[in-house]
Amino acid sequence: MAEQPPGLRRGRLWMTRISMSCSSKCVANPGLRPGGVRRHSLLDPGLGGGMDGAVELAGREWHDRVLDHARPQRAERSTGRTLPGGSRSCANRAGCRLNHDCLMARVAARVTDKRVLKLIRAFLKSGVMEDGLVSPVDEGTPQGGPLSPLLSNLVLDDLDKELTRRGHRFCRYADDCNIYVRSRRAGERVMASVSRFLTKKLRLTVNETKSAVARPEERKFLGFSISNDGSERRIAPKALDKFKTQIRDMTRRTRGISLPQLIEDLTPYLIGWRGYFGFCQTPRVLTNLEAWIRRRLRSYLWRQWQNGPNRFKELRRRGVPKFHAAVAAGSPTGFWRMSGHPAVQQALRNHYFDSHGLPRLHVSARA
Repeated sequence: MAEQPPGLRRGRLWMTRISMSCSSKCVANPGLRPGGVRRHSLLDPGLGGGMDGAVELAGREWHDRVLDHARPQRAERSTGRTLPGGSRSCANRAGCRLNHDCLMARVAARVTDKRVLKLIRAFLKSGVMEDGLVSPVDEGTPQGGPLSPLLSNLVLDDLDKELTRRGHRFCRYADDCNIYVRSRRAGERVMASVSRFLTKKLRLTVNETKSAVARPEERKFLGFSISNDGSERRIAPKALDKFKTQIRDMTRRTRGISLPQLIEDLTPYLIGWRGYFGFCQTPRVLTNLEAWIRRRLRSYLWRQWQNGPNRFKELRRRGVPKFHAAVAAGSPTGFWRMSGHPAVQQALRNHYFDSHGLPRLHVSARA
């Protein structure tokens, strides 16, 4: 991830993906040759399908100079002020368009071992397998392996240097790049100039359908959106929708497992999600999600208690007064509405779920 001084647009770049199913034995044994890689289509929800939807999940960035280790690195998280306007551009399946000679020239500038260079060239020329037949390829890289984003960054490193030379403020993480400008007109001008650089200098094709000039809050970047004045990082609406869909599936009332088992299943997902999106600057969103998850669990338990007498017993056992327990247990209201009933909330308070190990999404700085 890189950030530079003010200037251009908000842009989405490409990332190469390569399927690599060979270990270090390939270098030690020159007789081993990589075979054709089976072709798969990864669909981008924003495109609606097809090979143009082939994208790399932008959860990792590969350092552009570590060819022998390929270690995933966490991006630096910028806290700088962003500028009002922005443009977004995306390469059209850059992994499928990389020129082999240009790519190998960049690799050779950093790697002197001819055996490694020969192996990488063999992977590039290994072809793709469709319906059992291997077809040769003249450009691009097989998608899916750790080598692909690494090679992609070798090409995109030239873009970083060019944007730095121009004095633009930009932020790139793997194949995602935003370039911030002060006006729409500046964004359109920079969109054109950077597109020419990508096309003529790097020999990459820009996907016009995914390129746009827009306000920062109108676009998401790695699951986040940024307020127009740059003062606040927010979780993008699509990321919240995806999170809720996952929680709904994991807490569906027909699972038939105990609450401790359900919380045990939820814990890894919640901790991982918090570790990524806890970086947002909207704690109210996180606390609202916590309350929503607890209500899902109350609804889950209310269904498990099954009938009026058993519900009355469970409520009384948890300290609910007899009259309120009887009213709640005899109510014909649906599961979700009952999960917000005062008697149910009194019986299943927040500390009850904390005692079962339910993780919190919002952790204060002092904690």
